[in-house]
Amino acid sequence: MARPECNTDEPTGDTPAAPPATTQQVQHRVRTLGLLLLAGYLLLLGWLALRPSAADWTSPANLTPFASIGQAMTLGALAGLRQLLGGLLPLAPLGVLLPLAGGRLRTAWLPSFLRTVGGSALLATALEILRGWAPGHVLNVDDILLGTVGVALCHLALAPLARTLLLRDHERRHDQRHERRHDRRHELRDRHHDQHPGSRPALPVPRPRSWPRPHLPEGLGQGRP
Repeated sequence: MARPECNTDEPTGDTPAAPPATTQQVQHRVRTLGLLLLAGYLLLLGWLALRPSAADWTSPANLTPFASIGQAMTLGALAGLRQLLGGLLPLAPLGVLLPLAGGRLRTAWLPSFLRTVGGSALLATALEILRGWAPGHVLNVDDILLGTVGVALCHLALAPLARTLLLRDHERRHDQRHERRHDRRHELRDRHHDQHPGSRPALPVPRPRSWPRPHLPEGLGQGRP
């Protein structure tokens, strides 16, 4: 009688599970999302910069750093605070959007900080030049400086935290997928063995060991005459 052949191949399921997302794939998704958000926010800033302002009188262009802030402080603390917030807040989201558009999840903080501050300084300069062409706006170097400072503060406060949260979420999802695939593989293997009992490889039966008899010297164990 022929013995059934042992099938040692384990089933992998009807449809193969999708492989977990790698770090490169996650970075690509983060970069795509960051580029979309950055493009939308830059369009909003451009529209605000080119929107004409209805004003009967405008101050001359300011090319002296922090001169407009000093003039606002002379009018009172509230006017100075309004001037500071008006320069810091508009470009502050770029401190997160620029690194997000870069898509680098694992990078040193200093190169990321320098890239973000340099890019935001160029964008702030371009927006301020555009504002100078719009009616009712004048060139103010303090807006460039305050905007760059706002981007730097926002980057230091939020960018490392955002990278940490993204990495933790990626690692958590990767571990969950690995556990589900592991449990699914064991479940399919047990189900296959239950449906095909003959496919389970038989364990070899151990043979009893035959110990050699000890060699006794001549006369040992024999009775005396």
